[in-house]
Amino acid sequence: MDAPTTPWSELLGAALLGAERRPPPGGSTVALLDAAAVATVRRRAGARPAQAGPRLDPAPPDARPPLPAAAADRLTLLLAHRVAGPGGGRRGTAPDLAELLPQWLAVANRHGYRAPYALLPALLDAARARTDLRAQTLAFGGPRARWLARLNQDWKFALRNAGGVAEDAQPDRRLWEEGLFAERVALLGSLRRCDAAAGLALLESTWTTERAEDRLMFLDTLRDGLSPEDEPFLERALTDRSRTVRATAAELLSGLPGSALATRMAERARSCVAPDGTRARDADGRSAPDGAGIAVEAPHECDTAMQRDGVVPRPPSGRGERSWWLGQVVEATPLGTWTDRFGGRSATEIVALPVADGWREDLHAAWCRAAVRQRDVAWARALVGAPAAPPAQGPGDPAKLLTVLPADERAAWAAGFIAAHGLSDAFRILGVCAVPWSGGLGRAVMDALEIARDAGSYPWSFSGVLGLAERCLDPADAERLAPLAAIPDEPRDGSPGACGYWAEAFQRLVATLRMRATMLAELSPVESRPAP
Repeated sequence: MDAPTTPWSELLGAALLGAERRPPPGGSTVALLDAAAVATVRRRAGARPAQAGPRLDPAPPDARPPLPAAAADRLTLLLAHRVAGPGGGRRGTAPDLAELLPQWLAVANRHGYRAPYALLPALLDAARARTDLRAQTLAFGGPRARWLARLNQDWKFALRNAGGVAEDAQPDRRLWEEGLFAERVALLGSLRRCDAAAGLALLESTWTTERAEDRLMFLDTLRDGLSPEDEPFLERALTDRSRTVRATAAELLSGLPGSALATRMAERARSCVAPDGTRARDADGRSAPDGAGIAVEAPHECDTAMQRDGVVPRPPSGRGERSWWLGQVVEATPLGTWTDRFGGRSATEIVALPVADGWREDLHAAWCRAAVRQRDVAWARALVGAPAAPPAQGPGDPAKLLTVLPADERAAWAAGFIAAHGLSDAFRILGVCAVPWSGGLGRAVMDALEIARDAGSYPWSFSGVLGLAERCLDPADAERLAPLAAIPDEPRDGSPGACGYWAEAFQRLVATLRMRATMLAELSPVESRPAP
């Protein structure tokens, strides 16, 4: 058979099926490969040249200073390690370079450097794989990164994050009406951040024609720049045919203390929660100050008006209806309501009042959610309580309440909690603290790690905290931790081999802190570096 005349589809089919199932053209696999080689050359030689497209516009200029040479080399190493990966099995004593990349980018952006042009493709690939890198990568890459992203579909996220809003803050109407959903969300979000009223007007212009799932996502963007001017639109959204849209609109309205919904919820809450001076003790036997207490009468039904205001009628499995309704009503009530309701008492004094008939847990949990939603520092401080108190007596998740407090107060509370309770329940609390950790918080973590090591337990149960410590401790703490990297004597009641594992963990922690110190020195401007 003349190989050049054998159709390409026949050659391909024979190769896919295999010689065992179909005799190949030419009678052997060697003849098949020869025919395929000839056909490939023939196909390529016969291809018509494509018409040349228009010349690309040049990349926009970037006047920011370039990276110092050592910092550029470090970035190359971090990006290469991202591709190679740390490998499986035990981590050993080497730092996890992939986890240092976010911190490196944040510091580089603080100094105002521009990215090396040759590394932009690798940076965009890294940001495509890890969404937590995108904001810092696009800031570091600057206008050239977005210019480059237009040439590769894999980097389209960079264009979406650009938002589609021009410098004069006028919306791109065509993008809003014809763009992809992600592009429209980014456009609306960007516009809300620079001109909340214009963003709302854009959303209203197509609201009735949007799908329910799209309306929900668009509505969520109103959190940026939420103000009383949004209330009329959100009130109309309370009648939306989608339950999730109604619930989101109600949540947003409850974040506006002066809204009509907040007023309606406050009226319901006052009918459910009231001062009760007749009870000297609550259900737990605690004495009430000045004979005062809190009486609770949860709703007996969830009427249509409550449902319109976002109260979900059906509770989750295992939850009683009345407690479920009460929690939603109290959560959506402005916290200032309770100061008037309880005779001018402060948040701390109200939280200390005993609650009758076993309603304390439900009431305090709802207040916790309200404090987080309304970002009320006084109530968050009162509800989170003293860090030394047993965790069971406080809110179920103090980490959410801590996000409302100022950074220094948050760190001090976390340090007190760790000093009192150790690290077992501290991971989520540490995760909301500002980086790098303050001196007091860093010392508390290091002391607790040393206590855990001396107790002879394995370090695996503290792996999450150790990972945070590598990224969040002050690099100067490396020298204090260095002695802990030695292998101590095994305690009599300790787990076999635990001391060796702890030594390895501390060696990795010290190595990571020292590398972070080197990274910071490499990124510091030349004029600010100490003289050798």
